[in-house]
Amino acid sequence: HLVESGGGLVQDGGSLSLSCAATGRYFSEFAMAWFRQAPGKEREFVAAINWTGDMPHYARSVKGRFTISRDNAKDTVGLQMSNLKPEDTGTYYCASLNGHAWPAPPTSWGQGTQVTVSS
Repeated sequence: HLVESGGGLVQDGGSLSLSCAATGRYFSEFAMAWFRQAPGKEREFVAAINWTGDMPHYARSVKGRFTISRDNAKDTVGLQMSNLKPEDTGTYYCASLNGHAWPAPPTSWGQGTQVTVSS
């Protein structure tokens, strides 16, 4: 079970931090990822992190602006977003992946948290 938090409204160029709390067993054994979905568009990959937390992977559109991290002691994964742009607007979803590292298919999803970037 995954629960996201931290979304909100921010101005162009601003920052937001998202968090995803996981419940259940074996969190530390699987890679985790963030996806997002804008209105009228398909869900897209944003960032992933491997099971030990030392190998992040980013979509080209967010590289250099977003940072993914995880805390296996607390069963959480975070997404620090800076220099946000209006095109970053969407619902952000946390996902558990079926493997130790990206790429791997998602196996479970959170309910999503809304991020809105105003111009």
